[in-house]
Amino acid sequence: MLHTLAGFTAGNRYNKNGASDFVCLLGDPIWGVYSDSPLTYSPQIYGTEYEMSFYSAGATQFFGSNIHDHDGPCAVCRSSRPTTVMIPGRNQCYPGWTMEYSGYLVSGLSEQSSPTNYACLDTKPEFELGDAEDRDGKLMYLVVAACGSLKCPPYVQSREITCVVCSK
Repeated sequence: MLHTLAGFTAGNRYNKNGASDFVCLLGDPIWGVYSDSPLTYSPQIYGTEYEMSFYSAGATQFFGSNIHDHDGPCAVCRSSRPTTVMIPGRNQCYPGWTMEYSGYLVSGLSEQSSPTNYACLDTKPEFELGDAEDRDGKLMYLVVAACGSLKCPPYVQSREITCVVCSK
């Protein structure tokens, strides 16, 4: 996978209704016509923080370092292979596929107002050095299994869900 562009993971604030996706805002914006006056009825986009306060040492056991409250950067990547897929619930690709990276499934909390999509956070996540301030914009939490309509086994109640990005 070729890392081509870098930026800042962003989205709707965790406690607001509105857009759900995590987006990658690149580090070199080009502005069109704009007004710097605050507007009452304009959607706002916030940076994303890793929210790992429920885990000891900021989820070090999953990611190798304390990432709690760090801002999450992002990358726009491309693959020389025509098909790329994120597979939740696995940390290895099926035979014949190439692993680009593996990690853990993240999203916002269902108890929070802002809907989110699921994303695969690399097991070696990057973050902005020196920035672990609790500003709570768009938040990422580890996703765990909830048995019932989700079949257990093979899944296990409250176990963190792995993910892998594969290409072919």
